[in-house]
Parts: sequence; structure tokens; C-alpha cells
Amino acid sequence: MVNIIWVGMTIIGLIFAVVNGKMKEVNEAIFQSANDAVTLCIGLISILVFWLGMMKIAQDSGLLDRLSSLFRPLVKKLFPDIPDHHPAMGYILSNMMANMFGLGNAATPLGIKAMEQLKELNGGKTEASRSMITFLAINTSSITIIPTTVIAIRMNYDSASPTEIVGPAILATLISTIAAIFIDRYFHYRRTRNGVR
Repeated sequence: MVNIIWVGMTIIGLIFAVVNGKMKEVNEAIFQSANDAVTLCIGLISILVFWLGMMKIAQDSGLLDRLSSLFRPLVKKLFPDIPDHHPAMGYILSNMMANMFGLGNAATPLGIKAMEQLKELNGGKTEASRSMITFLAINTSSITIIPTTVIAIRMNYDSASPTEIVGPAILATLISTIAAIFIDRYFHYRRTRNGVR
């Protein structure tokens, strides 16, 4: 559906440019945007490679396991339906760690794996389980300690202080995660009170 919307917007924009004689400006914008996109990607790659390398070091040194163990009791309370030592719990914890370090690209495959495991726990049903809904809410809001991608973009555009976003990012994502958990719990208890599982 989103692809159809994008194609529709592109076609409408091109028709509008042709009717108003603005094709020269459209062509210039396309080439300039393509150039900016390549420059931005190269700038992002260096930062992402650095932080992915740091994550690998943290994983090999056991730091990631220690952080996961630290958060396991909290995560267990958030996901009471998941049995102990189930693979879904490991994927959820790894996803949360990657999101904390602003590594959305690394967190995405872990999140997909977590959802696959949660779907298996749900018996393969098409309706989302309580744990799937909770995971989606937390993954979407996700506490971020180091917003790697935003820092990389700010550095790429010569920001005077690219890391000044860290404090506001921690505060904003902390508030959004707490709000997501409260909203998730509110609707869960409302559903169970009405006899809906």
C-alpha cells in the first residue's frame, strides 16, 4: 500500500511539473538529492561500522550478556507469557541493547527474529499475542542512550556540537518508553477485564 502511495505521489508531482513547466527544476532536485543521499550514506556507514564493531566487542567480551542479565528481571515482568530461557527472550534483550546504542539497523533483524519466536509461542495465529503487542510498543519507543544515526547525520552536516542531542534523546526516549508501557498495560487490563484475551 505504501509503495502505491509513493508511486502515486511521484506521478502526480511529475505531471504537475510538466504542466507548470518546472521539469528543469525537478531534474536538478533529483540529481542533487541523489548526490546528497550518497554523501549521507557514506558518512553514516563509518559511524555505524564503528558502533557495530563496539557492539561486537561488547558481545565477545561478555558485556552484552551482563547487560542482558541486568535487564532480564525487568523484561521478564514485561513479558510474563514467555517461558524462561526461550529464544524469544534472547532476541528481545539483544534488540533492546541494539536500540539503546542507536543501532536501528542492527536491531531490526533481531526484532524480526523476536517476532518470529513470539509468533511460534502464539501457535502461529494471525492475531497478535500480548507479548507481541508489548514488544512492538517497546521496540517502537525504545530507550536510546547513544543516538548513533542522529549523531552521524549531525556530523555529516558540520554541526558545531553533534553529540549535544544525547541528553534530550535519552530523556525523550525514556518518557516515550514509559508512556508505551503504561498504554500497553492499560489496554491489556481493559481487555482482560472485558473478558477478551
